[in-house]
Amino acid sequence: MSTNRVRIPPQGFGDEAGQWDDAKGAEDFRPLTAEEVQNLRLQQPLLSIWRVVLAQVLVGLAVAALTWLFTGRVSAAWSAAYGALAVVVPAALFARGLTSKTSTINTGTAVFAFLLWEMVKIGLTIAMLYAAIWLVKDLSWPAMLVGLVVTMKVYWVVFAWRKVFHPVG
Repeated sequence: MSTNRVRIPPQGFGDEAGQWDDAKGAEDFRPLTAEEVQNLRLQQPLLSIWRVVLAQVLVGLAVAALTWLFTGRVSAAWSAAYGALAVVVPAALFARGLTSKTSTINTGTAVFAFLLWEMVKIGLTIAMLYAAIWLVKDLSWPAMLVGLVVTMKVYWVVFAWRKVFHPVG
């Protein structure tokens, strides 16, 4: 027996005030069939967090290469690469933490793991940015921030193109 349920909105999708009253729509729930669940999953494929990390690595390398090409300065390229690394390393640690067996025991541990690893990711990013002063010779802050921001925005690009990054079939 399937426990998958879907809410079918009433015709017009709202009442006179433009709001959908949950009390009126509560009886509109019906269980999904296995075939409907499969079709829904095919329409919205899951996206592996590791594919996002891989895309970030590739974009980070491209940003560093383009920085070197446009500025002609190796130090600017290293700065952009370090900015990308300040996104990729914490994201990989976050992905590893979320995909571990202990993080997926039940819903409660999954939520706790998400919050914990997100805090670790943010803290590590801040620590890496702070350490850049000592780790990158002739640090270029603008180049590092470009590498950081462009690599960080990969999340949205991969999400928008998830069918390209996660083909079905």
